[in-house]
Amino acid sequence: MKLCVKPLVEAFFDAATSTFTYVLYSAEGSECAIIDSVLDFEPRAGRTHTRSADAVVAFVRAHGLRLQWLLETHAHADHLSAAAYIQRLLGGTIAMGVGIRQVQGAFQKIFHLAPEVRLDGSQFGHLFEADESFFVGPLRLQALPVPGHTPADMAYVVDSGDGKFPIAFVGDTLFMPDVGSARCDFPGGNAQTLYRSVQRLLQLPPETVLLLCHDYPPAGRSPCFQSTVAEQRRSNIHLRDSISEAQFVALRERRDASLDMPALILAAIQVNMQAGELPPPEANGVRYLKIPLNVW
Repeated sequence: MKLCVKPLVEAFFDAATSTFTYVLYSAEGSECAIIDSVLDFEPRAGRTHTRSADAVVAFVRAHGLRLQWLLETHAHADHLSAAAYIQRLLGGTIAMGVGIRQVQGAFQKIFHLAPEVRLDGSQFGHLFEADESFFVGPLRLQALPVPGHTPADMAYVVDSGDGKFPIAFVGDTLFMPDVGSARCDFPGGNAQTLYRSVQRLLQLPPETVLLLCHDYPPAGRSPCFQSTVAEQRRSNIHLRDSISEAQFVALRERRDASLDMPALILAAIQVNMQAGELPPPEANGVRYLKIPLNVW
């Protein structure tokens, strides 16, 4: 089936977490998907707010869009997901890769979660199997597993049905070519696995536009949210064509050993592996996040 409509994308940048959120749609008034939404969080005060998510909601409403999917590329460690909040306002199905079960199992041990916390991914409305196809209105997408950063990472590739893939939402697998690749030292992460996952993305047609989840630009460059397969293969500092798997693994593991944990990881993972739902209130009506000591 040939794609008869052009995919339209609106990008939103959250400067506090360097995160891009996307709205994918095909026309005014069409079905849409929101990819990698952000719930604002002030860790010093323990406060959440919804300014970033509300800007996305306002766009959806202004264009008469009907929310079909709230897609997560993985269980983020650097920001809290606003999927549950947006779902209450606009509906839609919250979805991510089936590998979230492995993430939940790993972090259940770290956070010593209550027995009633489910580890089967059923907090999400849908779990994508490897290479599963689905639709956003008339747009056909493929859920492409790209583990390595975490076991649950999934890229969402728009499939034209004629051998062309105009865009792909790649999560944390790749950054801009001058920044490189995602870290691989979280539970279940693996540099060799990431290298092989990225090769699947880099086999897409050279003109395919890769839409990134983050950008951490060097001094003098503004944040960017897209590159192409050709640009990544030519000049990605970690994963260009001239870099072998062994070279990448050595580089990635050496770099990961020098990195601090993300500032929001302990808060973000607890929320994101529960599909963006905050912990339930305790007897005093207050919600609490756990901070495990001396785990990492």
